[in-house]
Amino acid sequence: MSFNSSLNFTVTERFLRYVTIDTQSDPDSVSFPSTEKQKNLSRLLVDELQAIGVTDAHLDEFGYVYATIPSNTDKQVPVICFCSHVDTAPDSSGANVKPIVHQNYQGQDIVLPDDNTQVIKLAEHPDLKNQIGHDVITASGLTLLGADNKAGVAEIMDACYQLINHPEIKHGDIRILFTPDEEVGRGVDHVDIAKLGAYAGYTIDGESAGNMENETFSADGAKLNIQGVSAHPGFAKGKMESAIKIAGEIIAALPDSLSPEHTEEMQGFVHPVGIAGHVETASIDFIIRDFEEDNLKAHADVIRKTANEVLKRYPNSTYTLTTSLQYRNMKNVLEQHPGIVENAMEAINRTGLTAKLCSIRGGTDGSRLSFMGLPCPNIFAGEHAFHSKQEWVSVQDMQKAVETILHLCMIWEEKA
Repeated sequence: MSFNSSLNFTVTERFLRYVTIDTQSDPDSVSFPSTEKQKNLSRLLVDELQAIGVTDAHLDEFGYVYATIPSNTDKQVPVICFCSHVDTAPDSSGANVKPIVHQNYQGQDIVLPDDNTQVIKLAEHPDLKNQIGHDVITASGLTLLGADNKAGVAEIMDACYQLINHPEIKHGDIRILFTPDEEVGRGVDHVDIAKLGAYAGYTIDGESAGNMENETFSADGAKLNIQGVSAHPGFAKGKMESAIKIAGEIIAALPDSLSPEHTEEMQGFVHPVGIAGHVETASIDFIIRDFEEDNLKAHADVIRKTANEVLKRYPNSTYTLTTSLQYRNMKNVLEQHPGIVENAMEAINRTGLTAKLCSIRGGTDGSRLSFMGLPCPNIFAGEHAFHSKQEWVSVQDMQKAVETILHLCMIWEEKA
């Protein structure tokens, strides 16, 4: 079935509307969701779903949006779920976003008008070569765009609109889930898996059109606490052992070969993401990543070895290192359910794209959902340069994502 002439896409107008709503999450907040403003978009999504006839759409106390597109077939089809997150990253402001549509892109560097030092260069964004003739959307240069993950949100919402308005598209029950706080690692902390009642899930939160991700990093957090020796600075000779300086030396001594800026593809890393302290005590927060779970312990041991070497010069100081599980490689679960990935690959191919199976150097809500009983690979949303002021997405890639969702619904129905 071809959709080229039958769909009146709404994804672009939805996306342009959604990105103007500030939904930035906050890693330092102890509330859930971490920022109340995320619910402003979630409430709008509920209103829009109800307006097109999705009667059970609702926002729960934790900021999750749940909804169901009821089955329109006599077949018993496994329930599938589509998921995206409403929050944007803390790395760059998501307030007062001014989206700009650059129509009929012709391969030029894109200078963002509100800060002309922000230039999206063709040489640095190779996927722009695939956008010739497309309509590319950027922010204005002062904020991120929010394509991560409002592109996915808009694509799922348009797919819902199409399913309601095109009963000839046969499908089983389709569950919709919009989450808060994905960007701060808490996106599925309070998801009600039983309420979803789905056999398979798909996050719509990937990059290039055609990409399908079945593998993520496995991830731990680590905290190194340093106990130094304080003394009055006027009388500190031979006595003071500054925990702050020890922390700095440990960070400087970590091997470059294990840093994010020196690794790629299937290589893991150890990344210090925060430091705090005084002369007497200091702490370093790390994230540890690898596609092989067994390597996480080895990476933590690198931190220990480095700390041990540095503290040989500080005989009266000590440290402790604690690690905590964050998420695990979803491939470990998805390998047990090959049809979930195969159906998505077929759906992408049916749109005219060439499906490409990829690994993602990061995690998605699907990483944790997979281990919570909902196997959940990640499908492209068209997002690029996430978490930055140079973030961009194309209209045509978003439309292909909508088509992919619709084909996937039909494939599950056909194979039931």
